[in-house]
Amino acid sequence: MENIFSKVVAVLIAIVLLFIYPLYQQSIKQDNLSQLIVQGAVTELVDAVRTKGYISPSMYLEFNEKIGSTGNQFDIQMEHLHKKYNPDYADLANPNSFRNNFETYYDGHYTEEIMNVLFPNNLDPLNSERRLYKLTEGDFFKIKAVNTNRTMATVIGDILTASNTGNNAKILVPYGGMVLNEDY
Repeated sequence: MENIFSKVVAVLIAIVLLFIYPLYQQSIKQDNLSQLIVQGAVTELVDAVRTKGYISPSMYLEFNEKIGSTGNQFDIQMEHLHKKYNPDYADLANPNSFRNNFETYYDGHYTEEIMNVLFPNNLDPLNSERRLYKLTEGDFFKIKAVNTNRTMATVIGDILTASNTGNNAKILVPYGGMVLNEDY
């Protein structure tokens, strides 16, 4: 009886070592490759927006196509911080009380607002001027891409460790910067 039990255990260990562990390592490499693809796509889009001063529907669709090629699903969060100046007055009712100082602050515009400009509920063509989301020089633009699905490496890792990590985010790419130009 001991002989049969030891053979069954040996076969199970062999299956794990010969098939499942190499598959797990390959899945980790696939996640790393997906991370590189998404990093490149996010960097390319953010740098284009920073250089041109706008985001167009075709730019966003091209970006979505690139990250979609990884086979993963992503939550894309965009953030536009519009720089504004507020003059500093000793008495707000008296324009002559200006203190020669300006207060700088940022108005935040986020994914939903940006997407409503890029993809409105009308029949404007994709290259319409009204569908450009325009930024101004000195604004900040940032994108954060996070995968929402469980990657194969996560699933196999959970099987090997007999646990449930519960965390789907294996591919996380934040990138942003200041808008340098207005080319519209």
